[in-house]
Amino acid sequence: MRRSSGGHGRASGGRGAARVESVLDELYTTPPSDFVSRREEHAAAARTAGRKEDARRLHAARRPTLAAWAANLLTHSRPEEAGRFLELGRALRDAHRTLDAAGLRELSDQRRRIVSALSRQAAQLAGEAGHPLSEAARREVEATLRAVLADPEAADRWAGGHLAVSLTPPSGFPADGAPAEPAPPERPSRPGTPRGKPAGRTKDELAERRRRRQEELDRAEQAAERAARLLRDRRAEQADADASLRRTQDEHGRARAELSAAEQQLRQARERLDRAERERRDAEERGRTAADALARAEREAREATRQVDRSASGVRRSGPSG
Repeated sequence: MRRSSGGHGRASGGRGAARVESVLDELYTTPPSDFVSRREEHAAAARTAGRKEDARRLHAARRPTLAAWAANLLTHSRPEEAGRFLELGRALRDAHRTLDAAGLRELSDQRRRIVSALSRQAAQLAGEAGHPLSEAARREVEATLRAVLADPEAADRWAGGHLAVSLTPPSGFPADGAPAEPAPPERPSRPGTPRGKPAGRTKDELAERRRRRQEELDRAEQAAERAARLLRDRRAEQADADASLRRTQDEHGRARAELSAAEQQLRQARERLDRAERERRDAEERGRTAADALARAEREAREATRQVDRSASGVRRSGPSG
């Protein structure tokens, strides 16, 4: 299916624009929970490569809601069904403009069947990707598909595959496909009385009001998304801080226990050192005492030996003469 520019329209030609479109196609089929991290990775890579404008476009991409993401999956994963659905929308709008009641009823029956079938496909794709749709999200997908049938601008945005929010069908298009009642004939105006506004201008003004309301809704949703993202970030930071505090407290408790054990071991080691020092001094004292006793014994032994020698010499001298 030939893609027309959507909410993030194609830049004029060139390899860089095609590269950005390819990245955006990837991002808008990425589950919303992973969108921001993947977007920032691609934007950082573009900045590193010197592609500032590409980085700016990528960074400006808005994270899609779950329903908008599921609608994007339809565009990318079911291109043939999407193409037939867009053709049905063009035919339905033509029948509505020409008030072809028979054709409109036939196309409306197709619309109900196809909207139901495509919404089921979107739910199936989302579930296969690990993000099942709630009933409210299913209704948003169906509203987006009805808007695609009724509004050519909505059809272009959906065909682009880069929806960030769900689309709302215009109030002027019959939801059940019934032809609108023809306008009553215009009464002749009195001289000097201004005639009613031309139908074309009225339609343009309605379209402009719808566009402004859609822009206001987009801005409000962007602000809500930023606030929700900021809240999630702050909660994550708080959780990280709490976890870090718990880890620090646990580490502090372990360090205090280790310090207490070390202090006790130090006290015991000092006591052992003191005992060893006292025992060493006692041993030195006993050693000195034993050395003194040994010296005295040696002196006494030498003295006794000399005394023996002297006594023996006297005996020899006083012996009988021959």
